Amino acid sequence: MRIGLLTDGGYPYATGESRLWCDRLVRGLPQHEFDLFALSRSADQEQQGWVRLPDRIGRVRTAPMWTHGEDARHPGRPRGVTGRLATGLGRAYGRRDRRRFTAHVTALVGAVRAGTETGAESDGADVAAASGLFTDGLYGLAELAREGGGLRTALRSETTVRIVESACRAPGTGRTVHSATVPDYLAFATELERALRPLSLDWYDEDALGEVDLCHAASGGAAALPGLLAKRFFGVPLLVTEHGVPLRAHYLTAPEAAPGAPVRALLANFHGLLASEVYRQAALITPGNTHVRRWQERFGADRGKLRTVYPGMEAERFRAVGDADDGGGPGTLVWIGRIEPSKDLIALLHAFAEVRRAEPGARLRIFGAPVQEGEGGTYLAHCRALAAQLFPDEAADAHAEGGTPVTFEEIGGPEVPDLAEAYAAGGVVVLSSVVEGFPISLVEAMFCGRATVSTDVGAVVEVVGGTGLVVPPRNPRALADACVALLRDPERRARLGAAARARALELFTVEQNLTAFRGIYLDLVGHAPARWASPAGSRDHTGPPRPFATPPEAHVRGALLPEPVSAGVRAPRVPSWAVGAEGVCAGARGAGDGDA
Repeated sequence: MRIGLLTDGGYPYATGESRLWCDRLVRGLPQHEFDLFALSRSADQEQQGWVRLPDRIGRVRTAPMWTHGEDARHPGRPRGVTGRLATGLGRAYGRRDRRRFTAHVTALVGAVRAGTETGAESDGADVAAASGLFTDGLYGLAELAREGGGLRTALRSETTVRIVESACRAPGTGRTVHSATVPDYLAFATELERALRPLSLDWYDEDALGEVDLCHAASGGAAALPGLLAKRFFGVPLLVTEHGVPLRAHYLTAPEAAPGAPVRALLANFHGLLASEVYRQAALITPGNTHVRRWQERFGADRGKLRTVYPGMEAERFRAVGDADDGGGPGTLVWIGRIEPSKDLIALLHAFAEVRRAEPGARLRIFGAPVQEGEGGTYLAHCRALAAQLFPDEAADAHAEGGTPVTFEEIGGPEVPDLAEAYAAGGVVVLSSVVEGFPISLVEAMFCGRATVSTDVGAVVEVVGGTGLVVPPRNPRALADACVALLRDPERRARLGAAARARALELFTVEQNLTAFRGIYLDLVGHAPARWASPAGSRDHTGPPRPFATPPEAHVRGALLPEPVSAGVRAPRVPSWAVGAEGVCAGARGAGDGDA
């Protein structure tokens, strides 16, 4: 089959979330071919380029979601095809198009405004009414963009701003949105255009998303929006995978352009309505953990469509540490991760001060990735200063050089060149976060057979099960007590570490993740309704049934039987890996050989 993989700010770029997961998925399912449709999030991400793509990737289409230089292609970018981002309607606005645009934007903004008063816990009829208005406006704008070549200029026009103003001033509007001013109207119109930018892409034709057998969105929100349109225009089934809760971030944080609470409220509700529509239209939703699943259910995801699939991680790189029986440094605590405020290293340092009072010989080694200038660098400097204050250099006597029990080290440096060696350095691994999605460092510690002490955030309890100690976040005393308990009991450490490794190998490996999606792909396409081809030059699906873009049986070695191809139907492409020693008949190779 041909899978349309939809990403937002991740794969194939060298930086971004879900990058490794997407790469493992593509490389681990060689019986399928993937077309990549990627949205980028910043000029810096574009400039850092792509990771090396496997042969399983056919065509690549990219489009920017950032503000400046949207149509510029980075000269050093690898192979691929960029998506055209239209700046306005491709033809002049006629009276009919103006009326359509105004009606659709009015419906969409009205739904967003109404939703700020209803919320997720409101009466079902009110929520259904807001959802209906939202989808009418969303799909109406999508049709208009497809016909006219894009909506970017129109969505930033005075017409849109006046529609936003009218909605905010409408009778019955809540106090927060009603207090909006002209800067708020302008800011929301700008953010709305950015959020709806995927509508203006040239991905929605028979040679792009219309050609794939299944759309797989690697996250919700903007990444899933092209999948919604592919389903609407071509009947392509949509699979949505979420490892984190991007919707929660929209509720807790405001965009840089948002000047106040009215814009935050409007944007939060827009993303909530979009998420609800994505969940309704998806054939299947695969949350990465129960924490994500609860959020999806809250915003309308049908429990019958939900199937938890843990993100797979490579266990092999930690095998040597896990198989060793030394147990690491018996008096050493290890923390590993990105150094940033959400990891709450301040609480960890205060907790370690309590640990040192109980166990004077204890050490704390903090391993982090190289820190860039900005918030991360400032936070690291603050943590170093606090550590120097809490733990002044110690010396055996007046003539000896002192040392500190707390060290800050970079993974990849001369002393710790490898991540596995960092986990091997301690007997107990600590996670002190106040915000966490799926705790990757915790799973890595479990692969290494290490006992863990973690704060109860995100999916921590679900990941640990009964194989580690979990304490409340922002509680240094509880964190210290748990660490001391494990430092003083080597037998308990060994028992918990062995149980943790067994749990991780059973639930969190790449192999289990690939096995799950291998079955999901076949199940979804096997139960999807037949898709009908359109005669050349027509949008009416009145032609014969469309075959798979890449037949599932194509991986069987040997010649494929020639099949007649009806007029207007694209011949199925046979990938290079399907060609055995016997060769492949000319009729099976067709016109798709040059797509990549």
